[in-house]
Amino acid sequence: MSYLTLFRINPQRRGAQRLLRSPHALHAAVLAGFPVPSLRDEGRVLWRLDRNGPSCQLYIVSPDEPDLTHLVEQAGWPSIERWESRRYDPLLRRIDAGQRYAFRLTANPVHSVRVSPGARGKPLGHVTIAQQEQWLMSRQANDGFKVVGETGTPTFLVRDRRVLKFRGSTTNVTLSVATYEGLLTVTEPERFVHGLTHGIGRAKGYGCGLLTIAAAE
Repeated sequence: MSYLTLFRINPQRRGAQRLLRSPHALHAAVLAGFPVPSLRDEGRVLWRLDRNGPSCQLYIVSPDEPDLTHLVEQAGWPSIERWESRRYDPLLRRIDAGQRYAFRLTANPVHSVRVSPGARGKPLGHVTIAQQEQWLMSRQANDGFKVVGETGTPTFLVRDRRVLKFRGSTTNVTLSVATYEGLLTVTEPERFVHGLTHGIGRAKGYGCGLLTIAAAE
């Protein structure tokens, strides 16, 4: 069982401003909406913050339905609005090869660099648009979708490229993030559904990896 939840943040509230400054704090607030926010076969808790001018929308995909009462009181509109949760399973069951969707994904595009012979690779963030485009295209086979046309031209754009700096549990965190928007075609439904419910790429605890889809016009 899976759920897709939309929560609208009121950026004028002091509690909201604290959460908007720190992906670490926002992650903790999201997990507080679940009695046991653990990874399961059905998926894990994923979230993404979408900002459009003064509007801030928090999307959550999770194997259980969340209770976001604490977020409403801290960062929402307690007297007029709560949150919207709906079952995600009906959509997931309808996904088939060849279907085309509009999509949005905020991700942490990285590559692994070995700093010394025999050492474990260190993840470093991609910083140019070309690198970030290539990162998403490199995910196609593994995650069961296609984001290139017949000529190999990308069917997406890279937007909102940022470097986030904030305090984690014990250390300072620097994170390169990029938001992708465009059209994709499903090639392997099972892999694609796994990406929708388990996330794509790294830094899922910091608001990366949640892919959302809508009917392509």
